[in-house]
Amino acid sequence: MPPLHPPRSREQRRVVAATVVGTTIEWYDFFIYANTAALIFGGLFFAPLGSGAGVLVAFATVGISFAFRPLGAVVAGHVGDRLGRRAVLVASLLLMGLSTTLIGLLPTYAQAGVVAPILLVLLRIMQGFSAGGEWGGAALMAVEHAPTGRRGFFGAFPQVGVPAGMLLSTGVLALLSGLLSEEQFLSWGWRLPFLLSIVLLLVGVLIRRNVDESPVFQELQASKSRSDVPLKAVFQTEWRALILCTLVVAACSIAGYLSTGGYLLSYATGTLGINRTTVLSAILVASMFWIITTLIGGGASDRFGRRRVLQAGSLFTLIWSVPLFLAVDSANLILIISALLILTIPLGLMYGPQAATLAEAFPAKLRFSGASIAYAAGAVLGGAFAPMIATWLQTTTGSILAVAGYLAGASAIGLIAATMLADRSNCALIEPASDTSLPTRLASNSSPESFS
Repeated sequence: MPPLHPPRSREQRRVVAATVVGTTIEWYDFFIYANTAALIFGGLFFAPLGSGAGVLVAFATVGISFAFRPLGAVVAGHVGDRLGRRAVLVASLLLMGLSTTLIGLLPTYAQAGVVAPILLVLLRIMQGFSAGGEWGGAALMAVEHAPTGRRGFFGAFPQVGVPAGMLLSTGVLALLSGLLSEEQFLSWGWRLPFLLSIVLLLVGVLIRRNVDESPVFQELQASKSRSDVPLKAVFQTEWRALILCTLVVAACSIAGYLSTGGYLLSYATGTLGINRTTVLSAILVASMFWIITTLIGGGASDRFGRRRVLQAGSLFTLIWSVPLFLAVDSANLILIISALLILTIPLGLMYGPQAATLAEAFPAKLRFSGASIAYAAGAVLGGAFAPMIATWLQTTTGSILAVAGYLAGASAIGLIAATMLADRSNCALIEPASDTSLPTRLASNSSPESFS
């Protein structure tokens, strides 16, 4: 394993800070909702449906926001490819932070009736729209600022935002759950994590405003080689890369959202009756390890290639699917923590190289649109309704092994997609304007030293 040297230049450090802090805040907002929905939103906003149906509908609201990610990706992709990466970074963070804060101020069903869930869904749509644009900007800024041969490692920093956001959100919920009584938490305590987002938002915006524009985009501006309609061009010439990247992201998303994104928390506390603070603490520990394995996965992809690392992560997850959920079903805390810690290894191998993989899959002038749409579409397929599907599978079959089969099948698809995706770990990030056709670039995989 190559040593994971920290960024050296001042600008590199600024870019890393901007991408890590921003994506951490974005995912803190997102996971705060997913975990709170798993714990209490069914009763607070969907009380007339009953406890079981209320949880399912609460999970469905998690999925609704994913449906609007592609729209956010399309808008952000067009702006990012036409006007620059940096502008999208600040705008997406503002929208996510404001919508999250407003959720903390919403009335419940008992206070406002049907108006409460309607407002909740609208704010979830805002979160989904902003999340669709956030990742592409952060990923491309990190990868396009990276020195030669270290794009995987640099691209892993915005990916760290996922486990870091989970760590922060779970930590806040665990703290409140431990300090407050059940009545206090249900009455007003659940609002505090959402209101905290306004503080994090101010910090993130201040950091992101001071980052220089991507050098690749500056070169595109200088050469005037930007695409007039990048979305159309992506679907016309980059459809194969778009499909494969989407499947890679989807498989990874299913693994993340089943294990740490809401389902496991709901099953362990609701079905197994394990103490909420205990389960949150287990997820907290796993999130810390996930940060480390994500950076290792990104660095490993610089040495061994994106494809090999993605394949290893997908295969590992496939093999570990059944033992993971058997450990959870045992209700033994030591087994649950151990199983989650082991899972962070393949999660890191899949998440770490993802930013560099998607950035390298598309030509520079279409990169923001292509990478953002693939990531958003993969999140819709993989994360949107994964907790709800898993809940339905478990309640319908009466066995958590059905959920394990769901994860194993998704991992197999991710493995196939990673195998078919061209590995451009050593290619240039900006290609000659005279040659951007998909067939030519796909054929160039045998000569990895140039993108085209």
